[in-house]
Amino acid sequence: HGVKQPRNPWFDGPEFITQCPIRPRTNFTYKIILSEEIGTLWWHAHSDWTRGSVHGAIVILPAENETYPFPTPDGEQTIILESWYNGNFKKIIDKALAAGTPPPQPDAYAINGHLGDTYGCPTDTIFRMEVDYEKTYLLRIINAGMNEQQFFTIMNHTLTVVAVDASYVRRFKTDYILISPGQTMDVLVSANRNAGQYYMATRPFSDSDVPPVDFITTGIFQYTNFVGGSNASLITLPAMNNTDAMLNFISRIRNTNVTQNPPINVPGDTDINRRVFITLAVNDLPCKNSKCVVSDGFAASLNNVSFVYPHIDVLQAYYSRNIRGVFAENFPFLPPEFYDFTGNLTGVVSAVEVGTRAICVNYGDAVEIVLQSTQMGAGGSHPIHLHGYSFYWVGAGFGNFNGETDPSTYNLVDPPLMNTIDVPGTGWVAIRFFANNPGVWYMHCHFERHTSWGMSTVLIVRNGSTIETSIRPRPSTMPRCHRT
Repeated sequence: HGVKQPRNPWFDGPEFITQCPIRPRTNFTYKIILSEEIGTLWWHAHSDWTRGSVHGAIVILPAENETYPFPTPDGEQTIILESWYNGNFKKIIDKALAAGTPPPQPDAYAINGHLGDTYGCPTDTIFRMEVDYEKTYLLRIINAGMNEQQFFTIMNHTLTVVAVDASYVRRFKTDYILISPGQTMDVLVSANRNAGQYYMATRPFSDSDVPPVDFITTGIFQYTNFVGGSNASLITLPAMNNTDAMLNFISRIRNTNVTQNPPINVPGDTDINRRVFITLAVNDLPCKNSKCVVSDGFAASLNNVSFVYPHIDVLQAYYSRNIRGVFAENFPFLPPEFYDFTGNLTGVVSAVEVGTRAICVNYGDAVEIVLQSTQMGAGGSHPIHLHGYSFYWVGAGFGNFNGETDPSTYNLVDPPLMNTIDVPGTGWVAIRFFANNPGVWYMHCHFERHTSWGMSTVLIVRNGSTIETSIRPRPSTMPRCHRT
């Protein structure tokens, strides 16, 4: 997740997008090509809901001749925030899809696989991070949760954000962070309080009409050789629906012009030659499965197209050119209907179609994508992730995007470079990038229920005119598709 894999979509991973699934009793070796990434990324399974328990961190340290753009920390710790289900992830989503109903809420949230002391579990299920007084630690925080944005804090300690999505940002201090599923953040914390045990804690954020369960999960930030009780019995985190806290945090994220980052190269207004405006919605489709318990099941869409996974991966079909009927190169660059996306939807009936439709651009295009949330379904935010690229988050706002006036508010000076962006539930975001990585790249909501319902598409960046601007040859070891 977040590794650009230059010209190398074969090893990107999502099933039926860049490969067919790895068959039982077989294996497949991934070749990971790092380029501009620095800091923390992660890997996860990309088949059904298996990423809920099949995931881990990727740590990219500074090169041998480089340092951090901040004082070298005395130690570091990976923190993975997770959704905990008392059941099998695949069975949970398979049952929900067959019935046409939403999947159940998680039974708990976890920090590094531990549930903490708020669920009535034994005390040995709490995660403990041991620290030395007056030492500074780098926390590599990953939100591997299935459907929940998360606030995170360490009581009585100040956090300093230094990187987001494997790109350094202008440092800023905060009492808490907000991190969406798929995102990574590098955060410094100094153990400069009275020796003791302090809670680290996480709870969800939601601006949806159907929020997640409001559990608080705890860990312990423990000073060496201290064996007493917690010094911070009261956990102070923003309320789950505190949109001001969300905005106050994300508005402070800015790029930083340090040598460890790639030079800032934001496409300017006159550069843009491919504009895409995409609405995000949760819809209904007739449930035709014999196990349905409702007449209309849940679907999700981008520009009213609900994505359907093919039976042969899109990359193979695109690369081979002789496999037809797998996908269409006609994803709509505008929504089929314009209405008050974030307002009153009375009388709005937007038909949803199902299909495997791709956004196609030429190598070198300067691309702008505006992502617009709608109140279809329960509304709420959407963390959108684009494979193969980091993009510049140049704009955001509430209400309906105005193509005449809103671009004047864009930040083209120091926008953060990200691979996962949160689209607010009643607003929009704008991203820009140069299409300089040829291949087939998945774009999807990182709420797994929305991906399962079809809130996805594929970005195809056509080959350039040279070998160096074209997809690498297909490896001979790619998993075979069923019935091929």
